[in-house]
Amino acid sequence: MDEVGRGARSGAHQAAEAALRASDGERERVAALLGDAFAAGRLTGDEYAERVAAAYGARTHAQLAPLVADLPAGHAPPRPARVAAARPGVTLVGLLAGTVRRGRWRVGPRLNAFACPGPVEIDLTEALFEQREVVVTAVAVGGTVEVKVPENVTLRDAGSAVLGTFDVQQCTAEDPRAPIIVVRGVAVCGVVRAVAKRGKRLRDLRSYRD
Repeated sequence: MDEVGRGARSGAHQAAEAALRASDGERERVAALLGDAFAAGRLTGDEYAERVAAAYGARTHAQLAPLVADLPAGHAPPRPARVAAARPGVTLVGLLAGTVRRGRWRVGPRLNAFACPGPVEIDLTEALFEQREVVVTAVAVGGTVEVKVPENVTLRDAGSAVLGTFDVQQCTAEDPRAPIIVVRGVAVCGVVRAVAKRGKRLRDLRSYRD
């Protein structure tokens, strides 16, 4: 096959890949990459919120790829078989209906919450922590993200607001073994709120793996 034929075949293959429907895992992976870029200062709060909203609204690979094309880790989304191993944490999305995660559940190192405009509630008061530090990336675009934590953990604020409210009631645990929960992200015409729930305490401050 000559160069023209190989080029045409390659172009057709790339077009077919771009037209493939995006999966939930692929959307979440792109959102995680955007979160890392935001934390590193490569994206402003406005850019982050805009791109995350576009990621969760994307239907095809062609719509996802440009969102990370200018980032160091940016590339076309991988096929679904490779996504599962790359997923860094749990993602909760509130589009129209609300999403709630509460009760006895294992918390990984990263949680992602996206509210547009439906509310998202993350209740960590009865959770099992698998490591000492948990980073919650919360994006509220016209919606509300509420994070509840036990009163004997450390809670830190690393977020910002654009015509919205980003309210993290910071506190420091007396016990140095206590988990540290960092809430980062952005509220754009929305609300992100994180509070320690009075009367809720972790009984085992070292339930995470050392």
